[in-house]
Amino acid sequence: MSTLFFLLVALQSTLFGLMVAHAVSSKNTAMRRQITEKRMMVREYGLTDLCLFTEARYTRHPALADLHSAFQDGPLSIEHFPTGALVGPPPALLARPINR
Repeated sequence: MSTLFFLLVALQSTLFGLMVAHAVSSKNTAMRRQITEKRMMVREYGLTDLCLFTEARYTRHPALADLHSAFQDGPLSIEHFPTGALVGPPPALLARPINR
């Protein structure tokens, strides 16, 4: 009985390893294809940078926005654009310690 159990565990471990190897190779292939497609699109349309949303300058590309543009009408003002609720602050801003 224990021999059957160990054979099943070995078979499942082998299948799991094959699935992981397939996922890694598929991901690399898909990433290369996406990068090639994006390069062709940039070349064809003459794009200069990523544009996530078209509403406000601080939601177009959050990494390139100045830090206070979201609060240009006042620090406690209501958000004018719905995408401001969808886009979080840049990761570099979240990594900074808060000075109090």
